[in-house]
Amino acid sequence: MKQSPVKNIWMIAREYGDLAGAGGVKDVVRQLADALAIDENLSVTIVIPMYGFVQPEEYNLVQQTDPLDPSIPLEFEVAMNYGLNERWESCRVYKGNLSGVDLYLIDSKRFREKYSVYTYTDKDTGAEEWQKPGMGHYDYFAMNLLLQKSSLELMVLLDDKPDVIHCHDGHTALIPALIHECQGWRSYFRDTGCVVTIHNAGIGYHQEVADLPFAQGMTGLSWGCIGNNRLSGKFDPFLAAGEYAILNTVSENYARELQETDEDLRTDWLSHTLLKRGVKIEGITNGINPDDFNPLAGERIGLAASYDPSSDDDDLEGKLRCKSHLLKKLHLLNEIDGITLHGRLEKDATHPLFAFIGRLSEQKGVDYFLESIELLFSEHQHGQALILGTGSAFLEAGIRSLAEKESMRGRLCFIRGYSPELANQIFSACDFFVIPSRYEPCGLTDYIAQLFGAIPVVHHVGGLVKVEKGKTGIAYSGDSVEDLLAALQEAVVLYEKKPALRTMQRSALEVIRKRYTWSVVKGKYVALYERAKERRAKGRATVNGRLARSSGSIELINEPIEGGSLENKEIAT
Repeated sequence: MKQSPVKNIWMIAREYGDLAGAGGVKDVVRQLADALAIDENLSVTIVIPMYGFVQPEEYNLVQQTDPLDPSIPLEFEVAMNYGLNERWESCRVYKGNLSGVDLYLIDSKRFREKYSVYTYTDKDTGAEEWQKPGMGHYDYFAMNLLLQKSSLELMVLLDDKPDVIHCHDGHTALIPALIHECQGWRSYFRDTGCVVTIHNAGIGYHQEVADLPFAQGMTGLSWGCIGNNRLSGKFDPFLAAGEYAILNTVSENYARELQETDEDLRTDWLSHTLLKRGVKIEGITNGINPDDFNPLAGERIGLAASYDPSSDDDDLEGKLRCKSHLLKKLHLLNEIDGITLHGRLEKDATHPLFAFIGRLSEQKGVDYFLESIELLFSEHQHGQALILGTGSAFLEAGIRSLAEKESMRGRLCFIRGYSPELANQIFSACDFFVIPSRYEPCGLTDYIAQLFGAIPVVHHVGGLVKVEKGKTGIAYSGDSVEDLLAALQEAVVLYEKKPALRTMQRSALEVIRKRYTWSVVKGKYVALYERAKERRAKGRATVNGRLARSSGSIELINEPIEGGSLENKEIAT
């Protein structure tokens, strides 16, 4: 068997497992890193920010010392220029090792003053009145650049030259441009390839910036790079990455939708723009680590009972006990571990329980779920629904209003907030897990639901097509309340057919273990890494079929550039 040329992998991300997370990215980054680290021939290193909520001692993280003088902390400065104003920000580093993965956290004032990964919280100490809880960090672009630049500086200071740098989402997508365009880094990383994974290409997820002088001053990239990589007039990190890195997204079908259909409208035509430049987005469907969501280890993951969805037990008694336990808890309490509850559920575990867990946003189809569940319950006397999450203030108000309606009394409960243990308890308790997303790059919650023996009810788009209709879940194609309602009605019928329900539960687990574990999927990423390293090592004069900027071909900006370089222009979308 051919020996892979890739041995040293660095990943840069804003999220990582339970240490710092806001969505599915945290699970993908951690589980892929863990799966790669099992291979004794691979070294895997992660870099993330040290946010204000991170407690180093909980993860045995210790402050890194200077390689030249172990008696002092490793400390360095990063250029963070605001337009023509030269600025430097100081960074220190914490290090640990989790499951064989070396983990570095960049400690800086900019990161420590944040108490959530992407948004402000009640704990944030911002002096400005407009910094409301739930609002995106105003300095998102500076946060991203500080992480990327400090990660590269750390590699240089440690004299570590990766074979490949894996950049997760738009937050880290400028690294390929930085190591190609910036003097010093260009030479140091001359043999380092880059892979950029687009976890979500939707509008608002690009980490773009409209203030072009600010972008140029902050990044230090050439005006040619800034000007040639604009989308709707804004400097776009994904466009910049397309010239120098291999790009992939988190499912084969999402990649196809983006570059072959009008679904790319949701990205402001990012993917079609890349395709015109000769940049093809690869598709690799995310995997899952079944052991992280194994109901047989009920006590370890906070369940009331253990059970095996793949067993021959037709009643699945342990899952029923988990359901009864959760319903009793929700019936009695107004608050769970500081998380507020709105509405009530009955304690009868014989009725079907529908659940939604996730970000409350238009993308996730929460409005469809609210309308359809109300219609479903008007037709069926029995049935309950549970929602866990936070997000849009408008949607949160709508959920609370519906939960308080007389017709929904005892049938809908909204838990505003998030807790991993509570999420596990809901997955173990619910019979059906509803994913009505308008679009979905991959989705991990369908996997998680199946591992807990809950049947996913999904809109068959993007990565959700991995749910096989009638075999591993319930799926619908149309994008409307009526289509979702029909799928929920199908679920009610299935609930009464226990043998068919159990067959679907077992089939779902079989498919996951055969096709979608990280032990299977990681090989596809190693192949991408090898291609990225090969492309960089060859030092090609062309990138994606056109002249690289280093050869002297620069497209000048033809129109005047407006805007200053004030921090308060960096309002996150």
